[in-house]
Amino acid sequence: MKAETYISVDIEADGPIPGPYSMVSFGMTVAGRMTGRDFERLDPTTSTFYAELRPISDDFVPEAMAVCGLDRDLLVREGRDPEEAMKSAAKWITETCGKATPVLAAYPLSYDWMWIYWYFMNFTGSSPFGHSRCIDIKTLYAAKAAVPIGWATKRQMPQEIRSTRRHSHHALDDAIEQAELFQNLMTWRRS
Repeated sequence: MKAETYISVDIEADGPIPGPYSMVSFGMTVAGRMTGRDFERLDPTTSTFYAELRPISDDFVPEAMAVCGLDRDLLVREGRDPEEAMKSAAKWITETCGKATPVLAAYPLSYDWMWIYWYFMNFTGSSPFGHSRCIDIKTLYAAKAAVPIGWATKRQMPQEIRSTRRHSHHALDDAIEQAELFQNLMTWRRS
């Protein structure tokens, strides 16, 4: 039976969309593995990937940079080349997942997927997640809790589901935080 490995991904960007703006950092960690109907938690601090990238354009939104706290001028000088970083990330995913199929998990998926997929396609020509192997943690909660998407905020989730980690806007820290949220949701049974 083919297994799936869930990779929690978080990105930080200097604007609202890829292309005119840049992904400035991203973090990935293994959240767990699913074989058939059996979910296995994996320690999200054990196998991780993190990169800070050189911007691909001169345009940026100062407020967006303030959120992540990275120095854009430093990234221009010392950030990783996006092509090299995305190739390294794809290799990490392939090696980490082995024979299992990689599935991207994010909260909210739409934002992180838009960026990471665009960067994989633009800089490597393909995505290790295909064009649709992804799961939205926000929607997963809404479906399991039987609530509207508008109520699927972390603040409104039961305490036992939430991660104990603080959301810091450091891409790797946040990927680990959302991996814990994902793990808790995968095993949660609404009372």
